[in-house]
Amino acid sequence: MPYVEGFGTWPFGEEWLWEAIACCYLPLLDLLDSRDPPVTLSITPVLCDQLGAPGLAERFHGFIDGTRRFTHAEDASGLRAGGHPDLAAELERAWSADYEHAAQRMAARGGDLLQAFAPHARWTSCATHAVLPLLATDAGARLQVQTGIASHLDRFGGGRSQRGEDGHGDGAGQNDRVGRAEDWSGGFWLPECAHAPHLEPILVAAGVRGACVELTRRHGLGAREHLQPLVSDSGIALFGIDRATISLVWSDAGYPADGAYRDYHRHTVHHHQPWRNDGDSYDHEPALARAREHAADFVTRTRERLRRDGHGLPGGGLAVCALDTELLGHWWYEGLHWLQAVVEECATQGLELVRLDDALDRFAPAPVGDVAWDEASSWGAGGGLSTWSGPAVADMAFATRAAEFQAFAAVVDGRAGPAAVRELLALQASDWAFMISRGLAVPYARERFDGHRVALARALADGPGSSAEGLRELAVHADPSVLLAP
Repeated sequence: MPYVEGFGTWPFGEEWLWEAIACCYLPLLDLLDSRDPPVTLSITPVLCDQLGAPGLAERFHGFIDGTRRFTHAEDASGLRAGGHPDLAAELERAWSADYEHAAQRMAARGGDLLQAFAPHARWTSCATHAVLPLLATDAGARLQVQTGIASHLDRFGGGRSQRGEDGHGDGAGQNDRVGRAEDWSGGFWLPECAHAPHLEPILVAAGVRGACVELTRRHGLGAREHLQPLVSDSGIALFGIDRATISLVWSDAGYPADGAYRDYHRHTVHHHQPWRNDGDSYDHEPALARAREHAADFVTRTRERLRRDGHGLPGGGLAVCALDTELLGHWWYEGLHWLQAVVEECATQGLELVRLDDALDRFAPAPVGDVAWDEASSWGAGGGLSTWSGPAVADMAFATRAAEFQAFAAVVDGRAGPAAVRELLALQASDWAFMISRGLAVPYARERFDGHRVALARALADGPGSSAEGLRELAVHADPSVLLAP
């Protein structure tokens, strides 16, 4: 989830955040609280920045009552008048079951989602989800990593807040907190699974002990090697994500494409989805039944993969299924029902779930050995970095690197302060290039990238006292002095 709070409304902007809260985060919290499944939840700092924004709960309730109540009623009325009572009834069901219920759950939690997620947030990530191997300098990578960890420790790890009276971080002493919180064991989600060997000293110095990597290009789809955790020469545990397992869910032919599920791409005037993937009117109960069937299939296939390809590894090996949280409930409407059913099926079929923080006690990692990283890897197109640096977005990649050099030089010379550093972090977010490469909300992505680029230039021109008010809560833990560290 890029930082969209306060940046645009409909159809692109902060409405994405309200939708994710209603259809993904609140239902996910109910599942986590009721079942406490041993899953590894990474909450990115840039999402925390938004969930902790002042007045978030009030604005969310305003979206539910002032927008969704109206749009569901308006579209239902139009569908009924057009002779589609079944579609209208589905919109009325969705309004009550999803949005009205979400408002009730938000109120029951006192509007504080960060506190609600605190018992479950075990891994963190970079400040603004930057593709680290594409950054121009070690100092820039260090800024992204340490700002993200400081955010996590301050919010979830018992670290003392460094915010000033205006609610923004002054950066003082934040580096001293990195790696000290008892509740953070060093798990770090590399944005886009983008890894390169030169990053590891930066990660180790920040307290990182474990990360996920994509090695499909090296070992091949379904290879046994994906089931064996590795340990790099730096000592970081590297968990290879298992694309064979992930693809059961996240692929063009994955479970969400089934005809019984709600069609995310076909929508009414106000972007509601009362149709099934096969074109018929959506029917909720059969869709949930299908999700349970797919959960059973997922567990059966994973057990078979571990039995067949994990021969000789403890317990058959470790199959890491990594998914963007928003896939469950937001993009794939039935996804959270599937996840709950997976947890139940694991117990029924005897497939053990294990958190990555606990996995090293069960699976001794093998030395990286001949897995040589001669170039960066990611879970982008082709296993490389072209999604964020290819022809469609090459100008953005070069502009971001140039901006990093300019900001770095200005900080060294004392000509830039927190505002410039935070604008740089905003510019480095992987989301802008990803959306353009994938053809998703391209005008919005360009607008955001160009806006932060212009704002960075303005902050550099205005000097250390430049205002960061336009950034709202984004990267409030950024510390310019990180760029000066040896």
